[in-house]
Formats: sequence, structure tokens, C-alpha cells
Amino acid sequence: QVQFVESGGGLVPAGESLTLTCVGSGSIFSINAVDWYRQVQGKQRELVASANSDGSTNYANFAEGRFTISRDNFKGTVSLQMISLKPEDTATYYCHYDYYKNGWREYWGQGTQVTVSS
Repeated sequence: QVQFVESGGGLVPAGESLTLTCVGSGSIFSINAVDWYRQVQGKQRELVASANSDGSTNYANFAEGRFTISRDNFKGTVSLQMISLKPEDTATYYCHYDYYKNGWREYWGQGTQVTVSS
């Protein structure tokens, strides 16, 4: 399956912007939906946004209007542009997708840390 490497995380002050990128090991035409999740230490991972193969996108309520997800199937990349960042956006952000191999499985990237200072 396609392997993703996330990048773009960092430390920024509140109100600033960051763009996270997942770079795949190949094209991603065959992947139905690629998601960005985030996780605060000690809490469950939560869905941030999804980029679907039909071009549609979905966002969590907290991401609506501030975050934009996009995918480039040829380049095999999925980006998450985040603006107006808040301290509560501090988390590790992961790329994710489901794939079928002897049953449905989940792929998770290694994650990239986003820290927003107040």
C-alpha cells in the first residue's frame, strides 16, 4: 500500500497559519478517502478532515472555515492548510486511509507535531 510521510508541523503563535503535507510513495488514485486526524496526548484521535476520491471534502466542526484539505492524485500528496490557529489546535496530526488486504485495515502515517502558543 501507499506509504505516507507527513511534514509541515512546527511551533507557531496563535493566529498564524501552517500547511501540513502527506507525501505518498506513489499515486493515490486507488485510495477512496485520505484523512487528517489529530491526537492530543492522553486523548483519542479525532478526525479533522477528509479528501475523497470524487473530489468532495468533509470537515470536523472545529475545522470548518479554518482548515482546507486538498489532494493531488498524480503527485500522491494530501495537504491540510490551517489558518487562524488556536492553542487548542495543538496536537500530533496524522494521515490516514483504509485499505483492503485480507480484510479492511487502517494505514497511519508517523505524524507531525503542531504546537500553537498563546
